[in-house]
Amino acid sequence: MHPLMVLLNLAAAVFLLLWAVRMVRTGMERAFGAGLRDSLRRAGGGLAGMSLAGMIMATLLQSATAVGVLAAGFVSTGMLSVSAGLAALVGADLGSALVVWVLALDLSALIPGFLLAGCFLFLKSERRRIRQFGRIILGIGFILLSLTMIGQATEPLRASDALPGIIGYLERDPITAFVMVALLTWAMHSSVAMVLLLVVMAQGGVLPLAGAVPMLLGANFGAGLIAVWLTRSMPAPARRVPLGNLLLRGVLAVSALLVFWLTEPDLARLGARPEMQLVHLHLAFNAVLVVLALPLIPAITRLCGVLLPDVAAAQQPERVRASVLDRSVIDRPRLALASAKREILAMGEQLAEMFAPVIDLLAGQDPARAADLRRKSAEISACHREIKLFIAEVNRNELAPEDARRSIELTDFAINQELISDIIVKSLLALAEEKRKRGLRFSDEGWSDIRSLHARVQTNMHLALNVLVSEDVGSARELMREKERMRQLERDSLDRHLRRLSDANPDTVATSDLHLQTVRALKEINSLLVTVAHPILAEQGMILNSRLAPDES
Repeated sequence: MHPLMVLLNLAAAVFLLLWAVRMVRTGMERAFGAGLRDSLRRAGGGLAGMSLAGMIMATLLQSATAVGVLAAGFVSTGMLSVSAGLAALVGADLGSALVVWVLALDLSALIPGFLLAGCFLFLKSERRRIRQFGRIILGIGFILLSLTMIGQATEPLRASDALPGIIGYLERDPITAFVMVALLTWAMHSSVAMVLLLVVMAQGGVLPLAGAVPMLLGANFGAGLIAVWLTRSMPAPARRVPLGNLLLRGVLAVSALLVFWLTEPDLARLGARPEMQLVHLHLAFNAVLVVLALPLIPAITRLCGVLLPDVAAAQQPERVRASVLDRSVIDRPRLALASAKREILAMGEQLAEMFAPVIDLLAGQDPARAADLRRKSAEISACHREIKLFIAEVNRNELAPEDARRSIELTDFAINQELISDIIVKSLLALAEEKRKRGLRFSDEGWSDIRSLHARVQTNMHLALNVLVSEDVGSARELMREKERMRQLERDSLDRHLRRLSDANPDTVATSDLHLQTVRALKEINSLLVTVAHPILAEQGMILNSRLAPDES
């Protein structure tokens, strides 16, 4: 076979592997995303419990990076400490290694069954979760298929005249092999795919074990680089999570590389075949990392705090956001409404930035940020006025019925976003200041409920903005269901609150009014967010006109 065809087949198989891994992760996020996020945020048992939660989540998502980015996001909003986020990410690395161990087994006979079942569930079912199950099963089938394709594509390489020279050089220069694969792993954004590629090449005899081990260690180091890169724009506390993980992985990977280079240990105990030795070495590396990292996490957290100090608010340049309302198209209603939609989206993103630190203020942290929230609230009010006047001017044109309806919907959602801003400042911020002045604290159970509700609303805020942009019916239905879930969560929180009151919990008694008003405000914010889904579902006939039973009299 021509060398170009060999490379083409290999590249196609590798990209299928990358896409399949992403497909499984996407299916898991869409089917169980909210539950997985809640599980990570609520994980107990200290650092060991967080590590276990991270391992389970990475096994399901087939991505330690996804867990790392999620943990960093929770740290940025105060829902997790840096130490807890780092423990979750270290555990996630072990979960990713478990995924590699399972996929490295000879499951090629199951490929037709996975593809058939996945296609059937995805194409034939109308239920969103079942369709995502189909996506997951189909993705697993594609992973196994891509591994088979990689094995077939590398067969001609065994007879290559150039390959032995390249492999021989990498065996003699493990540092180059380490760095090369670390960079490739970062570029691929998937350590699972990179390690599986090395395993298949070792299985086919293309890559001898002496050259594969430094590459495997490089892949483990490169896995730490991915999360560091993806969180580079987050606040300093959030970036400490992937940085701490990179420091731990880097030290262990370099140490293991030196040991392998100097001692050339016998890896026969790890398996009879080279590919399984590589898989078991990968699993052992990440298991050792967890064992060594957990007691070191407090020290690593302090070190990351020195390397990434908090930037004082006064030192941060004040951002001035330019309006995207385009008055040059005001006589072309469809373009003008698209411009208004972009401005409402920008308004929503500013609202999300405003809502995130509310949990810190309720916890009594950084009361100086209250002034920043009031400033943002004033900016949102000004933005709302501009949008309202802009759409009113558009409505002076002759509008098609669809455009007239859309202008009303956009105005309503802009009004609701301003109402949310008012709730944050006039209700939640006022409650936080009252709690701080009176020196009160929520009970542990009550505070856990408030944090859980805040996280849920924050997730729904991002979902609402996605629905605004995409107008996707499935996403709108998911957002609409969140209203009922939020109602149930409020009821459950109230029941637990009343039980604590009956038990005369002193913190609950002292903060009862504050707790109930906070929960009510969060529920009201969520209800206002859900309104963006109403017109999309109403157009499809998916909303009842009334919740009342028909009058049979």
